[in-house]
Amino acid sequence: MTIDQFIQALLEEAKKAGIEAAEIYLASSDSFRAMCQQGEINNYTVNTTAGLSLRGLYQGKMGYAATEAFDESAISQLVDAVKESAELTEDDDVQEIYKGDAEYPVVDNYQPALDQVDEKVKMDFLLDVEKKAKEKDPRIVQLTYNMISTRSGEEKIVNSYGLNLSHKDNMLVAVVNVMAKEGEKVSTGGSFMVDRDFAKLDAQKIADEAVEEALFMLKASPVPSGTYRAIIHAKCMPDLLGVFSGVFTAESAQKGMSLLAGKEGEMIASEAVTLLDDPLLPGGLASQPFDAEGVATSTKAVIENGKLTTLLHNLKTARKAGVKTTGNAAKGGYAAPVSVSPSNFYIKPGEKTLDELMADMENGLVITEVSGLHAGANPISGDFSLIAQGYTVKDGKKDAAVEQITVAGNFYQLLKNIRVVGSDLCFPGSSVGSPSVDVGEVAVAGK
Repeated sequence: MTIDQFIQALLEEAKKAGIEAAEIYLASSDSFRAMCQQGEINNYTVNTTAGLSLRGLYQGKMGYAATEAFDESAISQLVDAVKESAELTEDDDVQEIYKGDAEYPVVDNYQPALDQVDEKVKMDFLLDVEKKAKEKDPRIVQLTYNMISTRSGEEKIVNSYGLNLSHKDNMLVAVVNVMAKEGEKVSTGGSFMVDRDFAKLDAQKIADEAVEEALFMLKASPVPSGTYRAIIHAKCMPDLLGVFSGVFTAESAQKGMSLLAGKEGEMIASEAVTLLDDPLLPGGLASQPFDAEGVATSTKAVIENGKLTTLLHNLKTARKAGVKTTGNAAKGGYAAPVSVSPSNFYIKPGEKTLDELMADMENGLVITEVSGLHAGANPISGDFSLIAQGYTVKDGKKDAAVEQITVAGNFYQLLKNIRVVGSDLCFPGSSVGSPSVDVGEVAVAGK
């Protein structure tokens, strides 16, 4: 039985069993991952997965079931499980299976050539990165992390209304972290590359970036505690935005877990801030023509010139709010329930380079990295207190490396304090991005 035959048989059986409307969500992927340390390849894995979920309305309630088996016996098991799930649910919210849109955007996120790259070629790349990093400077004592991974996947949604959608994508990620040592002082530096074209990977570039950061941080020290003018770097701001991204979903707002509930149309950030959710971004890690409910996706400004224009919705939250879905239904996996999540989520870049932002600031700090996000950031209140590192800016120029400081503030207030947004938009290995941003003043605990 082919997968298409399985899907059709499953929909027919669901209809016979009294399921009013049914939807099948299929996800499959092939992945490769390898790491290298001390000139040897380790932690080498190749994985192929495929799973399917059946969602159906039975007696007005939504039931769920999932399987990794695609044989005839699984059909009746799935249908029975959906009916049982619907009978047991205590969720009284009206839910629906989407009938589909007249048109869907074209999103090309699949490069066939990437799937043809030989595994040995990928592993040779890791060995080359390590060699180039160690050759760069004798103070580089080891690579603490040197990884390459590729993934190719497909999502398919078919339902009893005749909707039949599919989307393929693939991606390549390379990440390296190096350790430098001089006397008793030890520091680290990192770099990454994300692409769909293996030929664009540059072992020298990724090694150089990691080594240069590690060597620069060898002389890092804390600054005195106080209030500082600050820029949050493009490689750091996405981490902060990412940990608070959930507050922009209607799901969080309706559960009382976002202070943005009911604030559509209000100014919640400075006029310099436009925050985009863009599932159509060329090359974006989360670009897709339809969401997890089969709704056509579109680009939208969540914040436009400081004003909150919309929260992100799926069909359920949109119905509750009396608005149209934004096409942000998401699933954490084929067996996961439908939730709400951003796609490519980023602050729209401005016109000034990082050097120009530093020149305008004259004196202050550039925060390049924060850690402790899960323990030190409260997504509901917006408060954060995070271990950070970066460098000082003196007379508009990059000056001395800084480490072992703590930066504290409130995310909602930080949005209002942003003075200028830079031009250097960056997505550091995820679908959340930002340029460097001048955030006014921040409180710093140092020495």
